[in-house]
Amino acid sequence: MSGYKDGYWWSPDGLRLHYRDYEGSDDGRPPLLCLPGLTRNARDFEPLAGRLAGEWRLICPDMRGRAESAYAKDAMTYVPLTYLQDISRLLADLAITRFVAVGTSLGGIITMLIAATHKEWLAGALLNDVGPALDEGGLDRIRSYVGVGQSHPTWVHAARALAEANADVYPDYDLEQWLAMAKRLYRLNSGGRVVLDYDMKIAEPIRAMGSEAGVDMWPVMQAFQSIPTLLLRGERSDLLSAASAQRMADGIGVSAELAIVPGVGHAPALDEPASVAAIDRLLARVLHG
Repeated sequence: MSGYKDGYWWSPDGLRLHYRDYEGSDDGRPPLLCLPGLTRNARDFEPLAGRLAGEWRLICPDMRGRAESAYAKDAMTYVPLTYLQDISRLLADLAITRFVAVGTSLGGIITMLIAATHKEWLAGALLNDVGPALDEGGLDRIRSYVGVGQSHPTWVHAARALAEANADVYPDYDLEQWLAMAKRLYRLNSGGRVVLDYDMKIAEPIRAMGSEAGVDMWPVMQAFQSIPTLLLRGERSDLLSAASAQRMADGIGVSAELAIVPGVGHAPALDEPASVAAIDRLLARVLHG
């Protein structure tokens, strides 16, 4: 895997946040801004960076409350609009005004907010298994595990716990793949235990909101109409229905490609053959129109 540099920036409310910066070519192509899912972090994009870094610059932030970024004093700032403010500050600090957004789950929601507020920033977009409508079954599953602390004596124990909890999401994973995922999701604490690498309080806004309807994001799909856009959906996804994914593609029109990733649920890891091929097609469109 190509190396990266650790970078840090300050949020508008004074948190020291972390990102990984993988070097790309100097031919003027836009960087990839990789925005992770709710309980994930910059390490989630290691497979993507291992394939693309050197050719493409990848900027992979840890959102507040994750991995090497500071935990928020107020748990109710663990919401998409605050994440958008944090990311906007990072982009300003790096003087980046145009990029390809790669958003997995929560990262895709942030990408939709970018499209709604600053579509001119987007040279391309990948929405990974997320959209304006999220299925209640998937949301209930997420609510059931987010913020529930786990502690394991070894990495193998952590990997086996992941395998047990996510067998329906990645049914074909072997122990090596579960171990790799564990290394991205967990960390060693000071006592030598393997624990989840995020602030358990990120669950509080989700539980406070319950199942109330939020802002209608369907009109935002129109913002992607002039932007090369890839919609990825895990074939087994319980969060983004096939009907919602198709409605997204129809709403965006000719600039959208809908790609189904066979045999996985929420969310594709971006290293599956179908994901790799679709991402390559998206980046070719970004470069060549």
